[in-house]
Amino acid sequence: MTHTASFQGVQDAARQIAGVAVRTPLIESPALNERLGGRVLMKAETLQYAGAFKFRGAYNRISRLTDNEKARGVVAYSSGNHAQAVAAAARMVGTSAVIVMPADSPRVKVEGVIAFGGEVRMYDRYTESREAIGEEIAATRGSVLVRPFDDPFIIEGQGTTGLEIVEQAREAGVERIDRLLCGTSGGGLMAGINLALAALSPDTVVHGVEPADYNDTELSLRAGERLTHAPASGTICDALMTDRPGELTFPINRRLAGILTVTDAEVAEAVRFAFRHLKLVVEPGGAVSLAALLAGKLDVAGQTTAIVLSGGNVDPALFSAIIEDRFES
Repeated sequence: MTHTASFQGVQDAARQIAGVAVRTPLIESPALNERLGGRVLMKAETLQYAGAFKFRGAYNRISRLTDNEKARGVVAYSSGNHAQAVAAAARMVGTSAVIVMPADSPRVKVEGVIAFGGEVRMYDRYTESREAIGEEIAATRGSVLVRPFDDPFIIEGQGTTGLEIVEQAREAGVERIDRLLCGTSGGGLMAGINLALAALSPDTVVHGVEPADYNDTELSLRAGERLTHAPASGTICDALMTDRPGELTFPINRRLAGILTVTDAEVAEAVRFAFRHLKLVVEPGGAVSLAALLAGKLDVAGQTTAIVLSGGNVDPALFSAIIEDRFES
């Protein structure tokens, strides 16, 4: 029987990853609250194992492999955070991992995969298909393909982020989360969070956030079908460059209230703010929700808003340029 992502699956994933994944803190900043006139709860997935939320889904999927599957290894394709998460989870359960990564991936992410024992296969994101390469390697080696978002176990693993947000907010005495913002690429994290909030906090209004030129989810929601965005020249948000929402994630994410888009300049300002005021290193793709708030994309005055700081794996040179105000978009 085909496994379908569900809230019950999110709860099961929470049990599966307990004691392995980090229950990351839900933090606040007096400076941010004062600036916005409301209360902002930030889920610091920058502190997650392997530096991003992706470890939740990767471990939930890979830890369920049979001994026979472990003997054949896993294959994944990713710009970096899923790549590192898969390599880390594979090492933990005693299997090998081949990761298909774009040639322009931040070096810190490539080095992270290698440090976790993963084998890297580079490709050109503009002329080659990572899906085709991954499927060919899996077929040749007999390995298990671990997709970055279109896998129910991945979606459910990422959904534990939303589960924890609700639990931690209640522990902090927050009775109601009015809004939640989360970066949206293929939609795995967003879909998992939507499953959790639909069950635990259905009145919370959920918004996705995308880079301005990589707004495929925004276009897809308007059209009611999965679309690709127009050709784009690039963005500092390398983690959010998927060109179309996932086949499994999009139907779940149709409950979104809408999509907010942010420019690279707005994202850079959020990265600077996180460093200066939160004392956190947040990668550009992980800072888009904070960027949307700082740029005034939503009026959240008098409300409680939750956001996800989804990753902290940023190229050192880019990070230095941003925090020293040398970055030009």
